[in-house]
Amino acid sequence: MKKNLKFLVCGLNDEILIVLKRLLEKEQWHVTIAKEETEAIQFISEKKIDILFLSSGLTQKTEENLKAAAENFKVKVIEHYGGGSGLLKTEVYQLFPEEQDTNSE
Repeated sequence: MKKNLKFLVCGLNDEILIVLKRLLEKEQWHVTIAKEETEAIQFISEKKIDILFLSSGLTQKTEENLKAAAENFKVKVIEHYGGGSGLLKTEVYQLFPEEQDTNSE
């Protein structure tokens, strides 16, 4: 059964963040964007999200800190640095196979 997945997308490239948000919301998923590490960690600790989505531009230390916060709150992490919408959905479906609509392309 499909659920309304909630994403926190973190990265520093505005154009990429806009595209990621559009592609994820096209699947009827909820997306919040954070560009600052402290903002993202606060969001993870206060809101119920399913996936922390890491995009380009973050430092290794920031990624480590975000992953640690996600682990503390049982949030799954996807490291996505490009590859198109097909790869994007495949990454989500690997974590949540019930989200895949077997009737669509």
